[in-house]
Amino acid sequence: MEYYNNNMLILNPQQDVHILKGLASEIRVQILCSLQDGPMNINDIARKLSLPQSTVATNVLALEKCGLIETEMQKASKGTQKICRAPYSEFVVRFHDAPVRSDDVITVEMPIGLYINCQISPPCGLCSPRKIIGYLDAPESYLEPDRVKAGLLWFEKGSVQYQFPNNSFSVEKPVSKLELSLELSSETPGTNPDWPSDISITVNDKVIGTWTSPGDYGDKRGRFTPDWWKLEGSSYGILTTWSVKADGTYIDGRKISSTGIADLHLDQHHSIRVTIGVNEDAKHVGGINIFGRGFGNHDQDIVLRLFF
Repeated sequence: MEYYNNNMLILNPQQDVHILKGLASEIRVQILCSLQDGPMNINDIARKLSLPQSTVATNVLALEKCGLIETEMQKASKGTQKICRAPYSEFVVRFHDAPVRSDDVITVEMPIGLYINCQISPPCGLCSPRKIIGYLDAPESYLEPDRVKAGLLWFEKGSVQYQFPNNSFSVEKPVSKLELSLELSSETPGTNPDWPSDISITVNDKVIGTWTSPGDYGDKRGRFTPDWWKLEGSSYGILTTWSVKADGTYIDGRKISSTGIADLHLDQHHSIRVTIGVNEDAKHVGGINIFGRGFGNHDQDIVLRLFF
């Protein structure tokens, strides 16, 4: 399965049979179509499609299991409600290997534990898909050599910095768009779906924008979260796509700042420094979880794409 951008999902019919089976239902297709207008809860979908709530809930669970929709729990007037969102507006079934032309886009995936600098405050920790790395709430554990195996890391405030190669020098073409894709959530002791946190990303010392994570999720196990990880801990996040274009920066298609691709001065640096964190003076200092391979709902690390 390949994530091409924030709207398109490219499917390999041999590897993604479970996803194709998820689409093989008229009701599930209707649910996906209804969610193209925006996130809705189970009752809203049932009302819109004139279907029993139980039928919608069963089919939403099937779509959720194969990654065709994302859900999060939010407070309601009575208890909580499951909010459903369709992350993809387009599906492509590819029957042969047809990679995106290297002169159109270059993709680099950075392991979340391969940061070059960190300044964090507890509560904090990191773990691989097999075990805790170092000690919990000990910032010095972020210096452990095993950090390169991390599949999940978390801290209250501060930041981690990654250094990507600037492959635009290899193709000798100007960059039209820079895209970052990563799974994030807030961080609180235990979990809390209503725990906002302002997460900021800086590229080459330029703040490209701030995204407010709605909460910290542990109501269910993430699709790739290992069985040994307790459900009281953060189990999954929200896959966010940050796109720096000519006219500004966007998250999942919504403009969040006026920082454009020219402001990053990519032609002046042979590396691209990406800093992710929560500022001490943020309005919502709610911590951060960064999910990588082996944790969460998306089996990926931090993906950077350069478009030409």
